[in-house]
Amino acid sequence: MTDLHEITHPYTPGAEHGPESLLLVWDAPNLDMGLGAILGGRPTAAYRPRFDAVGRWLIQRAQDLSADTDTRIEPEATVFTNVTPGGADVIRPWVEALRNVGFAVFAKPKTDEDSDVDPDMLAHIQRRRAEGVLRGIVVASADGQNFQDSLEELAAEGLPVTVLGFHEHASWAVAHETIDFVDLEDIPGVFREPLPRISLDQLPEEGAWLQPFRPLTALLHNTRQH
Repeated sequence: MTDLHEITHPYTPGAEHGPESLLLVWDAPNLDMGLGAILGGRPTAAYRPRFDAVGRWLIQRAQDLSADTDTRIEPEATVFTNVTPGGADVIRPWVEALRNVGFAVFAKPKTDEDSDVDPDMLAHIQRRRAEGVLRGIVVASADGQNFQDSLEELAAEGLPVTVLGFHEHASWAVAHETIDFVDLEDIPGVFREPLPRISLDQLPEEGAWLQPFRPLTALLHNTRQH
């Protein structure tokens, strides 16, 4: 097995582009929200994704893609996250652990509803596309909905496109004809314990509670038009 540190390459705004790559962009705020909805609260250590397992999965997909195309394709793993005011000390150990595994991290202050990281994720995807090194894309997001148009465009160009998320939230990707969907829990070893998932198709006889995806008070701060 190739070591993560040997096959990832650094990213900074002024850096030269890397080799031909299978790019993973991980939407941490959205995945945290989706995971919290499944768990009905803040995840404990047993239910936090293991990024070493994600890294090994990405390496294998890059190796498979290399074999299919007879081209050396390397994985590039990136995590995009927000940092709330005063929250740097809380998030720092997690960020350091990610970087130690071999993931690049893009961190952005969370100042209001418009300071999410979606535009930054899309910009990085487009940068790799413009450089001519993008050979496949994996978007890790609970639902991936905000990336649908861009991913469909890339898939139409013939690039392998995957949404990595939760099937409860990403029904559009599960049923998509040209976009592959992988449930995060299907990655070997990504969670220490099985998620306590509830499906409307397989409800227990006594019924089950389905937790809200976000606090009701978020309506007070949501300025987006519907």
